[in-house]
Amino acid sequence: MKGLPVLSLLLWMSSVFFVGLYLFVGGFLLVRLEVNRTSGCEDVLHPGQDPVDFCWARPRFRRAVLLIIDALKIDFARFDPNNTTPRPYQNKLPVLQETASSRPLQSRLYPFRADPPTTTMQRIKGFTTGSLPTFVDVGNNFASSAILEDNLIHQLGKEGKRVVFMGDDTWENLFPKKFHRSLPFPSFNVKDLHTVDNGILQHLYNTIIGDDWDVLVAHFLGVDHCGHRFGPDHPAMADKLTQMDGVIRSVMDRLQNDTLLVVMGDHGMTDSGDHGGESQKETDAAIFLYSPSPIFPGPPTQNEPDVVPQTDLVPTLALLLGVPIPYSSVGQVLLPLFPPHGQTEGAVRGLSQLEALWINAKQVNRFLETYSGMAKDIPPESLLQLKDQFSRLSSEYLSSVGEGRSPSQQLVSSLQAYLTSVRDTCRSTWAQFNPLKMAAGLSILALACLMCFLLSELSVVLVREDDGGLKVLVVAALAAGVGVAAAQLLSQGYMELTWCLAAGAFSSELLFFWRARRLGSPAVSKNGTKGPKSGGWLTPRRLLIPPLLVPLLRCASLLSDSYVIAEGRVVTFLLFSLALYIPVHLNWDGLLLPPSHDPLKSAGLLPSPALSPSTVRKESSVLLSCLGLLVGSLYLSLSFHGCREEQGSCQPSAFLSPLSRFQDSQLKNIHYVLSVVSLGLWTYLLRRCLCHYGNLNSSGGAVFTARWVLPVLSVCLGLHWAVSATPEDSFRNLGELIRMAQLALPRAAFCLLGLGLALIWLDPLTVFVKTRAAASSRSSSLPPPRYRASTGISPQAELHHLIPQIYQRMRRSLDDGELSGGGEAGGRPMVEAYGLGSVYSAPLLLFWGLLGVGLLLLHPEGMALAFLLLLLEMGALLHIHASSSTLRGLHGACSGGFTVPWTPVVLWSLAATQFFHATGHLPTFPSIQWGAAFVGFPDGHTGTVLPASLVTLNTFASHILFAVGCPLLLFWPLVCEVRGGRGGRGCGEEGEDAVMEMRLRENPQQFSSALLQLSTRYLFIHGTQVFASVCAAAILRRHLMVWKVFAPKLMFEASGFLVSSIFLLIGVSLVLRVDLSVGRWFQRLIPESSR
Repeated sequence: MKGLPVLSLLLWMSSVFFVGLYLFVGGFLLVRLEVNRTSGCEDVLHPGQDPVDFCWARPRFRRAVLLIIDALKIDFARFDPNNTTPRPYQNKLPVLQETASSRPLQSRLYPFRADPPTTTMQRIKGFTTGSLPTFVDVGNNFASSAILEDNLIHQLGKEGKRVVFMGDDTWENLFPKKFHRSLPFPSFNVKDLHTVDNGILQHLYNTIIGDDWDVLVAHFLGVDHCGHRFGPDHPAMADKLTQMDGVIRSVMDRLQNDTLLVVMGDHGMTDSGDHGGESQKETDAAIFLYSPSPIFPGPPTQNEPDVVPQTDLVPTLALLLGVPIPYSSVGQVLLPLFPPHGQTEGAVRGLSQLEALWINAKQVNRFLETYSGMAKDIPPESLLQLKDQFSRLSSEYLSSVGEGRSPSQQLVSSLQAYLTSVRDTCRSTWAQFNPLKMAAGLSILALACLMCFLLSELSVVLVREDDGGLKVLVVAALAAGVGVAAAQLLSQGYMELTWCLAAGAFSSELLFFWRARRLGSPAVSKNGTKGPKSGGWLTPRRLLIPPLLVPLLRCASLLSDSYVIAEGRVVTFLLFSLALYIPVHLNWDGLLLPPSHDPLKSAGLLPSPALSPSTVRKESSVLLSCLGLLVGSLYLSLSFHGCREEQGSCQPSAFLSPLSRFQDSQLKNIHYVLSVVSLGLWTYLLRRCLCHYGNLNSSGGAVFTARWVLPVLSVCLGLHWAVSATPEDSFRNLGELIRMAQLALPRAAFCLLGLGLALIWLDPLTVFVKTRAAASSRSSSLPPPRYRASTGISPQAELHHLIPQIYQRMRRSLDDGELSGGGEAGGRPMVEAYGLGSVYSAPLLLFWGLLGVGLLLLHPEGMALAFLLLLLEMGALLHIHASSSTLRGLHGACSGGFTVPWTPVVLWSLAATQFFHATGHLPTFPSIQWGAAFVGFPDGHTGTVLPASLVTLNTFASHILFAVGCPLLLFWPLVCEVRGGRGGRGCGEEGEDAVMEMRLRENPQQFSSALLQLSTRYLFIHGTQVFASVCAAAILRRHLMVWKVFAPKLMFEASGFLVSSIFLLIGVSLVLRVDLSVGRWFQRLIPESSR
């Protein structure tokens, strides 16, 4: 088998797709242009002709305390005295509402609305810079880089304010060396509810009563982590909110009159405790403002804001503390904190509302002028309108101040409207696209899809070449890349890697199409027949076949946000419909039922069918039974779906919640038993399948893995679930032991998983050979195999001729045993080989099953039943494909290879997407199961690579399993073949034994081409899905739902394709590794005398 060309072509094909995605994403998800300028005290912001140093004026407050309670949604802060049966998250923070009601001159409570994405790092950027972080910033949430834009922390430090920080270590990464004193604590371990909060409380109160600080920032994480681990509706949330209520009361008691207290949340949370998206439950946090001295001119009025945007905190705090507003801020001052014009004496001294608005508007207009000069993404008509509006307001304000008359209240409203217009304009245009990169990425991806299709059609021709023609393509790509790099260096003085990769991908694609045209021309054919022209592969007749219409229909539907929202159920319907097409098509062709009795066939005037009527009925029954199993699995899998925020009344599956969240012990026990039973069935079915085909008789590494590693791994997983579901305070005497088990059991499972996968890779053969001396007369009369065709034959050619003779001798030996009475000792065959017929599929199936248990370890316990359904669905698809292939053997015509039709390939790819949803995942960031990062690492990580890898494996588990198991589509019809039923298919002798996968060994070139064709077809289906997502994002880039629906869908499709490609290569590599071991095994069978 020519394994290297197959692997090389697949690697090159995947690389071209990666380059196209890299180009498009680089043009589509660009970060907003940052203005690296800093505000200063000398800026002319006050009205008048002479510059005024703003920082020398006495600030409204000398000190400020910022208590940030992560994920403090507004529902947590409200208090309803009429609610006699509150839920765990209700009425647990009474201090906020009570203080706001009893002390209206000293406090206020507002909803505090965040801009998406609602992840912690982006929110910190938002309420310290006053800017609007873009969508792509979400990818940096766990790899925080320092903020370079002007921000509130920088301004406070520059003016000599001593900023003390304690809490979430994300701040230390965003503002390195910016704090007077810093006490950071690790933040990524969402299972740890107390370390950060307790660390803050050890230092908070002593710091407040001290005098070595001006601004104190304390970022609590317990509420957020409790939401991630248990959800808001859990007693642990009540305990954590009650603790925060006590903290706020204690801080208020220690404040001085010149200190402002700000209690705020950075974002909210969904009903499941997650965040990251833009639903109102995720964006609406709470903000509470308080000072021992009066800070508001009066009780709340109708003019009070209903909601405070987070960006408004920056200019408000800056002016209250007497520092300049950060340069890039687009926020608006919170007017109730400033007295009306002419009432700035006494307790409410400081800037008036109109003065604060004027300073704010002047700063925003300055930023707008600077930004519009650097970037051209703001529409010119909007920019001109904003400039005219500010010019008119500036003239009105300056004239009123110059004349000494009091400005009108209408001017206040106009300034507010101007600031709101600037923010809305920036929000709508800060998706800075690079059309050239997007177009290049689209072009490369379109050509890659076309190239992948042609590669599957040309697999037979390409495999004949030693390297599959890859050397020429690689050389052309390198030459084009180097040429573009040289041109860039000569013309620009620097090199941009993006365009070098684009040039290399384009050149290799164009060269491939030129070679495909030559390879597809009739003149190249060597078998005497005219091959199809290259253009013939792209005719509507070849493309618009029912199996390909389904993915094409799905790709077109990706332009609809309604389809993306309901994709889980739609894909389930498409999978069911295409599976139903198989028996309907077979029945249409007259292959599903035995043919009727024909006298001409009985007389021998017409050829008899290849399969007997009983065999046809049996295969049809298997096909229909497996179709029923598939339908049942699809129906049950709908019980494991999650819910998007757009789906309204949808309720997420209870199986998505970890057992630790269940408060009903009986229900928890039922879920645990279901999970353990499902895991046991998974292990039993895998071992039963291997045992059925005789693959558990040898003593190799793969068999050891099946016999011992897989069961022990399952036991570790079951024990891990039991320990994880046990509350930490249930057994106080065993608390340390439970914590040790939470650490040891999953790590032991990881070690067993690595050991098992390594053993399968190193020793994949599951064949047991047993030889006997010939006992029957017929077997003794057999001539010994001639190992040499001539004296000058090469060893490689000798082995090539030898292998079919070994098969033949084994089969004749088996026939002798049957004819002479196989039950007698003297009539047993002289060669017994157990597991030889499934030598390729057995290690691949074991590898797949072991990997599935490892991926299940990263999921909630309830997903064990979903994984069992995945196994049943996969088995049903394989048997439907095998039975369909067997029934089509009725034609008795040699196909010249082992081609896997499009229908099972499309079904396989649809199943990967369907079970992505059936394992609780969604193409949205809030649905990511972050808890996977802490399986085996409850104390967190020192880096981001390992947790990111664990989360990726959790998210794309279905893509991984179906990609690794894709070669099974090639093997399973051979594993399930009926004796004498594939003579035409395998081009063997009619009526010969079912030698199963040994046919592949007899036809190595067809084996290679079939494996290449199957892999490229699978890549083609996933590649077209990615291309459709890219087109949807490009076409709808100004659509209202682009950042909520289409951009996340693009990111998940691209990531899924990347993961699928990698694990498809792993699956193909394992097949090649098995083939190499099989070759060595046959070499050991050659008698010494024949060498």
